[in-house]
Amino acid sequence: MLKEVTLPGISENVDSGEVIAILVSVGDVVEKDQPVVELETEKAAFEVPAPEKGRVAEIDVKQGQTVKVGEVLVKLQTDGELAPGPRPPEKRPAEPQVIAEVVEEPATPPPPQTLEERAPQPPAVEERRSQEVEPKPPASAVPVAAAPSVRHLARELGLDITEVPGSGPGGRITPEDVKRYARGIISGGAAPARVVGGVLVQGAVRPLPDLSQWGDIERQPMSKTRRTIADTLSYGWSHIPHVAQYDRADITDLESFRKTHAPNGERAGGKLSVTSIAVKIVASALKVFPQFNASLDEQKEEVVYRKYCHIAVAVDTERGLLVPVIRDADRKSISQISVELAQLAVKARNKQITADELMGGCFTVSNLGGLGGTSFAPVVYWPQVAILGIARATWEPMFRADGVEKRLILPLSLSYDHRVIDGADGARFLHWIAQALEQPLTMML
Repeated sequence: MLKEVTLPGISENVDSGEVIAILVSVGDVVEKDQPVVELETEKAAFEVPAPEKGRVAEIDVKQGQTVKVGEVLVKLQTDGELAPGPRPPEKRPAEPQVIAEVVEEPATPPPPQTLEERAPQPPAVEERRSQEVEPKPPASAVPVAAAPSVRHLARELGLDITEVPGSGPGGRITPEDVKRYARGIISGGAAPARVVGGVLVQGAVRPLPDLSQWGDIERQPMSKTRRTIADTLSYGWSHIPHVAQYDRADITDLESFRKTHAPNGERAGGKLSVTSIAVKIVASALKVFPQFNASLDEQKEEVVYRKYCHIAVAVDTERGLLVPVIRDADRKSISQISVELAQLAVKARNKQITADELMGGCFTVSNLGGLGGTSFAPVVYWPQVAILGIARATWEPMFRADGVEKRLILPLSLSYDHRVIDGADGARFLHWIAQALEQPLTMML
């Protein structure tokens, strides 16, 4: 009999993934739990194993294809006749038939004239549309979350409901979304909005000029991870009014403390680093400054204060910037945080990190000190309202009453959402962090 291998449930709010590698071929005999397909969802990569032993009869996906939870990836022949041999001839003709159906599907009657076609279009919009090279999928293939009344409103206005971005829960389309989309078309050239991370983003995408006219170029498709990073940070940068605050901490005593206790961290399986110490300090600071552990609900015009404390830490990987989350950092010791941080970093770099381990952060710590640089202003990771940046510490002369002394100075930066946090609060918060770094024994108390 044929056994279907489907995409299992991944995590909350994640219902699809992109195929990045097919690990088997038709006719291969696979063992139970042997990986057959590798997928990537937002920022997590994982392998889908075979549920039981069998021979690969069909491969129903292609590399680069996006599949939803429950869709069939591979079919296995599990009737016990697993000796290597040629595929049954009756299965081979099936593939061309599927391709033919896909090719013929777009040949549908033209849709009724829409508001977009009725309204005069400025040259910029026409030029942008003429350069689109990828056809949109058929409407029947795109799931749309909208009530019947909303669909009826879109039909009355001559709009394609699949092109209307939804701002409701889970991307659901509301009547106001339909009206906003129609107003944008009628106003003559407002670029259609798009939804990034479940949030409505308005703005035109300019076409890239022909760079090949000045020399050789090479094009590479953006990975799903890079697309997610680009969308998240683009929204954060364009939508959040950023303020950057800077300070410096004298960590001479902290470095002595860290070196003294580093062997204890190594024996526990972690590394006592400035990052792990900073995570613990930030977790303590969020108790003193609750507005930094909040999010802004723009639709309800409310500030949502979290009662938990999960700290996200930026990790550099081959796939790009990943931000695993240390949960309940306020309840963990620095040693526990060091061990967990080391484990999460290894999983992130080895493509073993799960989607759950990348979600739910309250505040982010980004340490670029190991790579160099004197300071930087990181972008707030929405829906958080602040992020701490740590640059490279340097030895500097400090003038004191009894003379000049060499001290280790750590540059700090804080980026925050000015809609939620005032400048004075930002200065107090960052100064609190600097003082805690300068006085490690006080921090431990």
